[in-house]
Amino acid sequence: MRKKPNKETSVQTAKMMEEFKKKGINVLSWYWTLGRYDVVFIYEAEGEQDALRMSFEANDFVTSETLVAIPNEEAIRLL
Repeated sequence: MRKKPNKETSVQTAKMMEEFKKKGINVLSWYWTLGRYDVVFIYEAEGEQDALRMSFEANDFVTSETLVAIPNEEAIRLL
């Protein structure tokens, strides 16, 4: 079940981001969006396990989808 974004959920999300920062998750940017997703967080984690742990912890609050991104230059080197 999705929650409608509001000021209260915004404050809760900011607190959640602070907790993740304490655990070594570096939130690079945070966008409110139109369309399928309401919010996009761009963050760095030490590894996929840490990203998965973040997703598990956030699941009580939001529905999420985690994507692994590779910079264009690095992806081209893999070709």
